[in-house]
Amino acid sequence: MSTRASRSLRRRTVVALAVVLAVLAAFVIRLVDIQVVNADQHTQDAREVANMEIARTVYGTRGEITDSEGNVLATSTIRYDVQVDPFLAGKGVEVRDDEGELVYDDAGDPVVRPWSEIAAEIAEITEQDPAEVQAVVDDALAADDQARYGIIKKYVSTEEFRELEALGYSFLTFPEHPSRIYPNGAVAGNILGFVGSDGNPLEGVEAQQESCLAQTDGEVVYQRGADGVVIPGTEQKTAAADGGTLQLTIDSDLQWYLQQMMAEETKRVGAEWGGVLVVEVDTGKIRAAAEAPTVDPNAPGTSLAEDRGSRLFRYQYEPGSTFKAVTAALAVEEGGLTPTSSVTVPDQMDFPNGASISDSEPHPTEQMTLTGGLVNSSNVAMSQFGTENVSAQDRYDFLVKVGVGQGTALDWAGEPDGVIHPADQWDAQTYYTTTFGQAFTTTVPQVASVYQMFANGGLQMPLSIVESCTLADGTVVEPELPEPEQVISEETADQVSLMLENVFAQGTMAEDIAIEGYRMAGKTGTAQVSDGEGGYKKNLYFTSMIGYAPAEDPEYVVISVFNEPKSPRMSSANRESLRMAMTQVLTHYRVMPSESETPILPMTE
Repeated sequence: MSTRASRSLRRRTVVALAVVLAVLAAFVIRLVDIQVVNADQHTQDAREVANMEIARTVYGTRGEITDSEGNVLATSTIRYDVQVDPFLAGKGVEVRDDEGELVYDDAGDPVVRPWSEIAAEIAEITEQDPAEVQAVVDDALAADDQARYGIIKKYVSTEEFRELEALGYSFLTFPEHPSRIYPNGAVAGNILGFVGSDGNPLEGVEAQQESCLAQTDGEVVYQRGADGVVIPGTEQKTAAADGGTLQLTIDSDLQWYLQQMMAEETKRVGAEWGGVLVVEVDTGKIRAAAEAPTVDPNAPGTSLAEDRGSRLFRYQYEPGSTFKAVTAALAVEEGGLTPTSSVTVPDQMDFPNGASISDSEPHPTEQMTLTGGLVNSSNVAMSQFGTENVSAQDRYDFLVKVGVGQGTALDWAGEPDGVIHPADQWDAQTYYTTTFGQAFTTTVPQVASVYQMFANGGLQMPLSIVESCTLADGTVVEPELPEPEQVISEETADQVSLMLENVFAQGTMAEDIAIEGYRMAGKTGTAQVSDGEGGYKKNLYFTSMIGYAPAEDPEYVVISVFNEPKSPRMSSANRESLRMAMTQVLTHYRVMPSESETPILPMTE
């Protein structure tokens, strides 16, 4: 080859190489422009093209709720919608052999499974009528031959989702939906509350402890082609965060038993509703709060609206005779009286200020002790004991001190504080009726808290129903509670406790409520029910009975309540429920029997 020819070949080679390099450089520059320099703009352009960009929520998991022993009361799972792309589904699916090769018919055309066959296959998994599934696509395409969205079924289970996903159809997608499950059904339903179909909490601790339980959802954004396939490299993720675990003080086994028992007892006495509350004396922790009727949080719509929350925590009433023990404490603590101090007690008494007070039943005039006033539940006796050496203002201050009008540390949504009017607004009758639990209102937890104080040597512990919140990162957060308060002296508490023990030992219902082997203290209460018009319903009452045991070293307070029982109508309606509840509590917690008998105090002088 000549020198000139050789130079010409090299020149052509260099030119060709330069052209290739130039073209390659142009591609690189364009690629950098698309993927780096103007990536945001191209992404925005893609968003403007229908069906190119898809945003899918990645759900965090709502936190579990457990009982005091860690047993799960509420947990979360994922349900799925079965979403279809009618445009793609309507074309059917090309059939392939075991090697993945297309199958052709005799005419040489690819064999296609029509949508009608695929719909039947899907319907078998979702347990639907095949015609119903087929119509989702057919109807969508009839309305719009380019339709890209349809729902075959909502909220299918994980098992159904996996079977459908395994079919491998690109026109099926499965948006997730968090779903709440309550494994024990209605157990503690009035406390747990529930969430709506949109996942928003609507009642109970589900709503009130949202800061602990709530998850943070993330998102996946990706692009897909016209065939529905995700375009590689287009996914952008925002991470989700799970909620914390909420541990309650509730004992679910005890709660279950008491709910069953209260359902039977509420029906037996013909009450509008009933409830029982169990408080641990040393801690103030609520171990059970059972109500009937109640709600199954798995299906709240099957319960009446008024049964879906907690009446125990929201109903306020005049406590009646249960607060005669508070008057006894006041008489001892500030009036200087003792359990054997006495007054003359007729069955009806007119006082110098014009007030007239009567006992519930006629009886001869007698010299009744403070203990006798409690045992006999005498309004006339307590009216005298509660005003002897104690001013109206002192009595008002004492009622507030034990918690009247102050709410509780539970801070339950909708929980009333209770109502008590200032002493300077009391009329002649109110001056005396406040000594036996009328003319002011309380809630069931407030009454239980007062008796916890009596049982605990005068030290009132704040009531609690939340043990702790364990955040997703393992941090344990305990609730902020008020400091315990020494409301009355230990000596006064012991004297009141002994008098309350005599109420159960010497009262008319002593045999009915006795639990063999245990000393028990407590009191009954029968409160008139407001008619909503400034008066009271005739012969209808809110009845209660509260007790604690073992009386010499109390461990648990139990209060039973009924709203408007019909047979019997008075607090005797609560005898059986209190006895059964206390028996179960003592058995469940293996509380040792008493080793002594109740010291009997004189009721008359």
